[in-house]
Amino acid sequence: MASVLNSKESKASERTVVVAGLPVGHFNDRSLTTLVKRHFQDTKNEGGVVENVIYPTRTKGVAYVTFKEEKVAENVIRKKNHYLAVKIGPTQLTVSHFSEKVLISVNATLDLSVFRGQFILESLVRELQKKIPSLRFSPLGQNGRISVQGSFLAVRKLKESLLLKASSLLEKNRSCISEGEKRSRQSPRKNLLRSNNAFPSPRSPVPETARHGETARCGETLVLDTDVFLYLKKKSSFYERTLKKYHVLCQERVEGEITTICIKNDLQPNHEKLAKECIEKYSHALHFELIKETFDLKGKERRERGNIELACEQLSSKYNQELLINFNRTHIDVIGPSSAVHTFKKEVLKFIRQTVR
Repeated sequence: MASVLNSKESKASERTVVVAGLPVGHFNDRSLTTLVKRHFQDTKNEGGVVENVIYPTRTKGVAYVTFKEEKVAENVIRKKNHYLAVKIGPTQLTVSHFSEKVLISVNATLDLSVFRGQFILESLVRELQKKIPSLRFSPLGQNGRISVQGSFLAVRKLKESLLLKASSLLEKNRSCISEGEKRSRQSPRKNLLRSNNAFPSPRSPVPETARHGETARCGETLVLDTDVFLYLKKKSSFYERTLKKYHVLCQERVEGEITTICIKNDLQPNHEKLAKECIEKYSHALHFELIKETFDLKGKERRERGNIELACEQLSSKYNQELLINFNRTHIDVIGPSSAVHTFKKEVLKFIRQTVR
């Protein structure tokens, strides 16, 4: 996802967009190429003259579309929703700038053996294939290992799905342990009540759990990409509005690329699920809308590093509403909508060139 700062960018790359989500398996390559070209030539889709369509590519369901004018590429990216009109029904596409490395093909090896005691692994793989059809899965090995190939976004979605399953299993195990402890604590009391049945108490005894305090209920658990979560929390009012709407409290735990959120409402537990569904749906939309551009500071000379930091600082106020800019010792992360991030990067490069002169 990160890109190295480079002032010499290909003009063709600035006129090229990456199109993901093509309906693979329903059309031959030539027909799908024609459909894509027609879609992006249509002015209703903010399109224009298409110079070239590259399909198929190394990544399943992804095409590269090059326009005659850079302005058209920018307009296409700004358009939030693209639906490819096909006989099987409208297919939603994800359109990003070519310079974004979000959609580069990724290979990964998964060890699913950790789920063996809870799932039939073959069924788990089929579920994942159905949920993320753009990924290619190798045959499942006897040791539980499997290889996958696909776009960065698809692999990241796979990772989040598996982490969510693992997190749910962990919470389930904790609940089982808590229930077991609860029953073991209550058993002596129940036996005592049975033995004293001939001498009923004038009032019910205080439950053991009430005196010792019940084990805290976990509520609903949601796993998000950390970049998406930070943008959601810092740049969107939706997150706070949702918490207030459903009167829920959240415990947020950031662990590297993944953030786990525990959503709780002890008085109205059903609100936990409603809040989770709202945040999950909104985050999923952000997941495909946002990109991250990284300016690498590591190993750069003091002057060059200073120019990059100064450019980002001076431009940050201009893009404060759209972009989340995180300054770190070794790099600067810029997170936001595709068009805004790309424009920000161009202005940073321009600022640096002017400073060097």
